[in-house]
Amino acid sequence: MKFNKLGNTDIDVSLICMGTMTYGEQNTDTEAFEMLNYAFDQGINFYDTAEMYPIPPKPRTVHKTEEILGRWEVFQKQRDKIIMATKVVGPGEFVKHIRNGPRLKKEHIITALEGSLSRLKTDYVDLYQLHWPDRNTNFFGKKEYAHDNSEDIVPLEEILEALTELKKSGKIREIGVSNETAWGVMKYLSLSEQQGLARMQSIQNPYNLLNRTYEIGLAEVGHRENIGLLAYSPLGFGVLSGKYLNGNMPEGARITKWPHYSRYSSVESVEATKMYANIAKDLGISLATLALSFVNSRPFLASNIIGATNMEQLKENINSIKYELSEETLESINQVHRIYSNPAP
Repeated sequence: MKFNKLGNTDIDVSLICMGTMTYGEQNTDTEAFEMLNYAFDQGINFYDTAEMYPIPPKPRTVHKTEEILGRWEVFQKQRDKIIMATKVVGPGEFVKHIRNGPRLKKEHIITALEGSLSRLKTDYVDLYQLHWPDRNTNFFGKKEYAHDNSEDIVPLEEILEALTELKKSGKIREIGVSNETAWGVMKYLSLSEQQGLARMQSIQNPYNLLNRTYEIGLAEVGHRENIGLLAYSPLGFGVLSGKYLNGNMPEGARITKWPHYSRYSSVESVEATKMYANIAKDLGISLATLALSFVNSRPFLASNIIGATNMEQLKENINSIKYELSEETLESINQVHRIYSNPAP
């Protein structure tokens, strides 16, 4: 396994991070433990979850993923070898069942973390992340930004002060953002420097062959400010495995089960996927390997968050670290990108 530093900390995280958002919905406890154990045996030390998981968020399943991780024997017996990351949800109608309408106010953040620690059966988490901003901005595929002078937002100072307090208490080691913008990251960094508050060390945003919007603004921030990208959806909800091409809808697959997850299913995304599939075919590798190897190769990457619902997928995903793309292949990828630039932002 390969490792990178998390931001400017002394924490080494594996290049492949184990995403867990299917545990408790698409995966049983037994299946989850099998995949977690295999990942650990392959050298993966980084595991990402969230208080709202599994996906899709439902009142009857909320928190189940963290509960499963709390029952994972390796985590309990070898805690010092695991880098565990979780997240506190932001506001939204689809998560109103959490804390009677979640916000990123101080009391919400503290309550959320205490709940996560209890479910994970641990005294601390290594990385605590804001799942999405508590303000109107671009995330979850939203292309346009429309400013609203009357919106009710939680001041970033209040959020950072709460996280700083929790960090000082020893309940979290480091903090990060998710689904964030360049303005948000820089504002947090400015507040940290000016007020002596905890510093954001990572940003968990979508990044894949169909969505390279991170490269516009945020990649420069990441490099210059030493904040690592934790790339989520590297296979674009499984679209970049090629399993949905030609109208296929595999039984039990995420988009088959929940068609409203259509972020990566536009006409342009399908056409781009076909072109990337041809590149992979010419190389004699799977489309999934091509897609994951591309993400693994990015110089601004800290860790690539993979997701799998079975062992075959998991093994293929982890093995992507063994494949290095040539400059010629990278240029072929960029040629497709120039034709279909970010068809699924």
